[in-house]
Order: sequence, then structure tokens, then C-alpha cells
Amino acid sequence: MSRALIVIDVQESFRQREVWRTTNNPDLTDDVNALVRAARADGDLVVWVLHAEPGTGGVFDPVNGHVHLMPELDHRDGEPLLVKTSINAFTTTNLAQLLTQRGVRELRVCGIRAEQCVETTTRVGTDLGYDMTYVVDATASFATAHPDAPADRTVDEVLADPRTKRADEIVAHTAFILAARGFAKVATVAELAGTLTGS
Repeated sequence: MSRALIVIDVQESFRQREVWRTTNNPDLTDDVNALVRAARADGDLVVWVLHAEPGTGGVFDPVNGHVHLMPELDHRDGEPLLVKTSINAFTTTNLAQLLTQRGVRELRVCGIRAEQCVETTTRVGTDLGYDMTYVVDATASFATAHPDAPADRTVDEVLADPRTKRADEIVAHTAFILAARGFAKVATVAELAGTLTGS
């Protein structure tokens, strides 16, 4: 086993936020499940990662009950399920140790948010010597307000601001930079999952 699929933060926490309605990929779980089926068919390791922010009282605080995989996902017993408290999936988990034990040198990554946890995991993975593939259409993001915008704006106000970056722009830019700067190959679900996509 030399390859793994890392599914990052596809968790219920995000659907508890109003900004979820601005996502570029409301059908993300279908895309992730297609990749998971293809990975299993190829004998690859599938690793699931969740993000937690204990003690914050928000949607990522485990005490509020949202830090779990979206129920549509096809997680199976025996597949590692890690919980991180950092942006990338390596720093606060035993992911690197797990991959080393399994002889994994090639990673495919997908999940939420494209430009945050998925991108950062991709960059760290590259630094650690893994051959990285960023699965662009199995990621998701949300509209992002300009840094100078007031923090208390509603989602509608954020969307009305011409300085706001739309989710599809963010995802496309992230993939462009990762590929252009040599951090990862960029691929689609169809390219990796082949005929399994949508089955």
C-alpha cells in the first residue's frame, strides 16, 4: 500500500453555519464517496480527518455535537478517523506516523475548506516528501468577505459586497497556485475515479 486518500473536515460543523449556503459544492459528499470507492477498489488506505476546537463553544467544539462526519459519507469501521486541532492534518495528529507504518508515499486530498485545511495539508505534505494530488472538485469552500469588511456582517451583506471572493473563485485560485508552484498535481474526481464516479 503506497497511496492514501485523505478526506479532510467533511463534517457537520460546516452545515451549522449560515455561510454554508454560499458553498461552491453542495454535493461534496457524492464526490468524496466516489473517490472513496475508487480508493478502496485500488487497495488504497482511506483516512478521515475531523477538525475540533475544544472549549470555544462554537460549532467546532465537540461538546456541541457537530464534530462528526456528514452522515452521507461512506466511512467504514477500520478506516482511521483522526481529529486535528490545527489547520493542517499533520501537526496535531499521528497522520505521518500512520502513513509511514503503512508505507504510504502518495496522497490524494479532498475536503473542506479548499483554501484552508485542504491546501495547508497539501503544502505540508509536500514539505514532508509526499507526492500530493489535490482533487479540485472534491473540495468545497464558501464566500469570503474582504479583510476590511466588518466582522458582524450577514451573509447577504457579504455577498452584496463587490470585494467578496466567491467560493468558485477561491477554489480555482487555490488549485492554480498549488499546481503552478509545484505543490501538487491537480486532478478531478472523474480522472481519478473513472467509471466508479456516480455509481
